Amino acid sequence: MPARFALPLALIPLLAACGGGGTAAPKVQSASAKPALTIPRPPARSGPPSARIQSAPGLEGVIGATPADLVRQFGAARLDVWEGDARKLQFAGDACVLDVYLYPASAGREPQATYVDARRGSDGQDVDRAACIAALRRR
Repeated sequence: MPARFALPLALIPLLAACGGGGTAAPKVQSASAKPALTIPRPPARSGPPSARIQSAPGLEGVIGATPADLVRQFGAARLDVWEGDARKLQFAGDACVLDVYLYPASAGREPQATYVDARRGSDGQDVDRAACIAALRRR
């Protein structure tokens, strides 16, 4: 056999070994490789979180009130906004604007006031909530 064919014939077994068709060797993970990041699942919730109820002097009669109770105290609400099962009633007078936030105490129950916020109608600056409630009751 001529020498010019010897080299290509010697390379054929090497090239055949590089070709596909066989099973791939398993990848070996080095000891320094970090394991995949596992993000824990958040705990399952059984329902909406319970409402946190605001309490402060001067808010008696408003916190814990139902929408009907609030209308009896302040008259018709200027705004009545629903978001999911939460409700906001807004009452306004010359002295201030009062936002009352109501949430259901439990499933199927009427929402009750749990938080109030008060501000001046002219510039939106915060005012004392108890003073605003007293002013709106006097009108």
